Amino acid sequence: MAGDGKTEQPTPRRRQKAREEGQIARSRELSGSIALIGSVLVLSWSLPSMLGAWRDFTRVTWLYAATHDLTVSTPLLMWTAEMSIRWAILPLVAAWLLATVVSLAQGGLVFAPASLTPRLDHLSPVSKMKQLFSITAVSELLKSLVPAVAIVYIAVQVLGREWPATALIPSGINGFATHLAATSFEIAWKSSLVLLAWSGFDYLIVRFKHEDGLKMSREELREEYKQTEGNPQIKARIRRLQRSTRRSRMLKDVERATVVVVNPTHFAVALEYGPNLPAPVVLAKGRDHLAEQIKQTARWHGIPILENPPLAQALYRTVEVGQSIPAKLYAAVAEILAFVYRMQARAAERRSN
Repeated sequence: MAGDGKTEQPTPRRRQKAREEGQIARSRELSGSIALIGSVLVLSWSLPSMLGAWRDFTRVTWLYAATHDLTVSTPLLMWTAEMSIRWAILPLVAAWLLATVVSLAQGGLVFAPASLTPRLDHLSPVSKMKQLFSITAVSELLKSLVPAVAIVYIAVQVLGREWPATALIPSGINGFATHLAATSFEIAWKSSLVLLAWSGFDYLIVRFKHEDGLKMSREELREEYKQTEGNPQIKARIRRLQRSTRRSRMLKDVERATVVVVNPTHFAVALEYGPNLPAPVVLAKGRDHLAEQIKQTARWHGIPILENPPLAQALYRTVEVGQSIPAKLYAAVAEILAFVYRMQARAAERRSN
């Protein structure tokens, strides 16, 4: 039962691990009851032909016994075994097939090597004695007694009802065999229905216990998350390092920018343009503190900084780092680049003079 704070639903990984260990919701009683119903139906279908076969076998056996001495070497034992196998093979095959199908339907085909690992506690006499006198063993015993009592009650009722009719059976083996087969079949199919109803209830109990046993505590959820996704603190540190590395690389790229377009206090976008580029490319962008770092880098390396709030915001929101600017911004950026080139030309002319 779920306890010790195990209130959380199991994760897919927890279910898969339990399945690998052979822990699945599977009721043996359900498989057995359906197998019993199948064998009873097969017996009822083959009963007329089997009664005739057993009648002929009995007549032949009595005739043989009347004319021969019965010894160990007589084929009577072999005939009986062959007849019993012919009578039982179809019900047994039907029961096995139905039990296999129902078992697979409950949990599928499971190969669990972990469940085959030898465990010393399973071989301990002390643990076995504890299991025999545990609450679980008592509950299993009581659970088995309920359908057993119901079956005994059905058998007593049917036999008590048919007992007066037994005395009215005409003399002869045929009448008695037919009456006995009909009575046995009635007891069998009614008992099978009782077992089916009880096994359905047992399956619900097994499934509830299985689901309850798979529940997890919050601590187990955190540990599983760490195992599958990694420690959150380590992942957060890795993300911080990655962001720091990207910022350092981006600020390094600002050194080759042609111009930095800024909104005076919030946004900064560094653009590069040259003869080998079909369109200006965004080298770096940032807001607030990162924008201030981009502007400081640009001032340190003598890169022009121009204020154009609408263009700075448009570039920041629509263009990623490393991408070319969209065609709709060509005109605005071209005006800025032309202004920068004019300024650079004038500065170069003043230096030459």
